[in-house]
Amino acid sequence: MSMTPFQALACPLDGEPLQKNDTSWRCASGHSFDIARQGYVHLLPVQNKRSRDPGDSKEMVAARQRFLNAGHYRPIAEAVSRAALAGLPTDATAHCLDAGCGEGYYLRELADAAGEQPLALLGLDISKWAVLAAAKQDKRASWVVGSNARLPVQPGTLDRLLCLFGFPVHGEFTRALKPGGQLLQVDAGPDHLRELREIIYPTLKPERTSETAAPEGFTPLATETIRYSLALSGAQPIADLLAMTPHLHRASHEGRERAASLESLTVGVDVRLKRFVRDAAD
Repeated sequence: MSMTPFQALACPLDGEPLQKNDTSWRCASGHSFDIARQGYVHLLPVQNKRSRDPGDSKEMVAARQRFLNAGHYRPIAEAVSRAALAGLPTDATAHCLDAGCGEGYYLRELADAAGEQPLALLGLDISKWAVLAAAKQDKRASWVVGSNARLPVQPGTLDRLLCLFGFPVHGEFTRALKPGGQLLQVDAGPDHLRELREIIYPTLKPERTSETAAPEGFTPLATETIRYSLALSGAQPIADLLAMTPHLHRASHEGRERAASLESLTVGVDVRLKRFVRDAAD
């Protein structure tokens, strides 16, 4: 495997390229960002935070880590890795960002699948707890605390950008990707975790059936549907699944209590992996 440190970081304050020394990243204007002991760097200025501790909590990150490391979403990770690696030139290092990386599961799986493909991997999340967990588990990627709304990445430097169950900001994605670079976006399908949703909600909202148009600046390449049945045994993995979804906060107290009483649950996984190519500059 050929992993290269990700070097194309940009200052979150003025957008200038960052240069790394032993203990920090610094731009030409003198803005400096210390590298934490665990190896990650915090590139989310306080003025860009919407809360004191944005993103997933320490407890939510731990739940996601347990669930994903148990392999429950491995078919999704395998599909993402195949799509991300397809078509990359093997004689040059490809730069890949996971925007909303959580505790780093999908980048770890991509690194494992890369073989001899040279990669420079960057994981970004707005949650410091997620980035801390990612940095502790794997040193092959670089890890930053940051926001999709203002990616701390130099323009036109990415070959692949992953946004998996996340919050896409397509204008920023267009800016950061090279022309011809690809966006891989994973979103829940209409039947995703339906059995869990039927337990925690009184009724389910009708699903939207119309396909959304390609984001501005992108041309669609392909959409892959990933569907399978997942049998969970024991209260812990069921609680972890609920904790890593938006449904934890949307469900009523009664709905969460019904889920907490379960000892087993079989749910359907139904997601869409959409691939878009960044259009050439005008």
